[in-house]
Amino acid sequence: MRIIFMGTPDFSVGTLEALIQAGHEIALVVSQPDKPKGRGHELTPTPVKEAALRHNLNIYQPRRLRDEEAEAVLRDVRADVIVVVAFGQIIPPSILNMKPYGCINVHASLLPKYRGAAPIQWAVIDGEKESGVTIMQMDEGLDTGDMLLKGVIPLEEKETGGSLFDKLSALGASLCVEALEKLEKGTLKPEKQGETTTPYAKMLTKEMGDLDWTRPAEELERLIRGLNPWPGAYTRMEGKILKLWASDADRDGECPAGAACGEILKVEKDAVHVACGSGLLKLTELQLQGRKRMDAAAFLRGYRLEPGMRLGKNGPLE
Repeated sequence: MRIIFMGTPDFSVGTLEALIQAGHEIALVVSQPDKPKGRGHELTPTPVKEAALRHNLNIYQPRRLRDEEAEAVLRDVRADVIVVVAFGQIIPPSILNMKPYGCINVHASLLPKYRGAAPIQWAVIDGEKESGVTIMQMDEGLDTGDMLLKGVIPLEEKETGGSLFDKLSALGASLCVEALEKLEKGTLKPEKQGETTTPYAKMLTKEMGDLDWTRPAEELERLIRGLNPWPGAYTRMEGKILKLWASDADRDGECPAGAACGEILKVEKDAVHVACGSGLLKLTELQLQGRKRMDAAAFLRGYRLEPGMRLGKNGPLE
């Protein structure tokens, strides 16, 4: 098939590569504009643009798809279908039905669950047992179109947002190739979504990573995994930011009378035990502001932590 591919981040690259390997003709790659990065604010291409350049593909980077110019550019490109993978802009109705097979979306959840911007991370944060990818025929709603094909992946006990991201990116690539083959043959059976059973998977922010120690230990453990590697979970320790990369929840752990949420209760050679709203959180991988990420054993060799110290916004115990 002749395809207009729309995508921006790393997650999209695998699908673009898979479509090329499957023999599809990529008529145009549409990605977000380059953004300034680093201290020098040098304009940096998106991961999808970098992949397109490697394959000498035509690239278009509109600031707004709703502009008349963008619509005209896409309309002038001869294509059978538009494939959308984490593009980052809402696709206007005028483009949704522009090509014979419309717009096909690779969405990283088992729709109708986790419609929205960050379905991968929220599946981990919420403690889902499985996740997956849905190939969807896009309509004017937000991730509400008919489902064309699904693939399921069970979540491992210590699944992180990053590890699930990689798995779903690979699954989405293979499912998209399969879906286009069946779409062309007319063997797909679109299925209506119905009502969603989960909240909207809202976009992640850095502020989300600021741990609230009054929450249960198992919720904090999932939050740390879900926000790994970005935006990352963190707390405060003696005026510095302490990033938390890995932990274990001890839901049966008991806090002594008078212990405060965020108080360090016990320090072992390879773990730091912290009081939570319920249970204890055992910190096993940490990174103090200005230092490297390291396991708890290495961290404790270079920084002294003692029972009675308190983590979080409230600072040290009086």
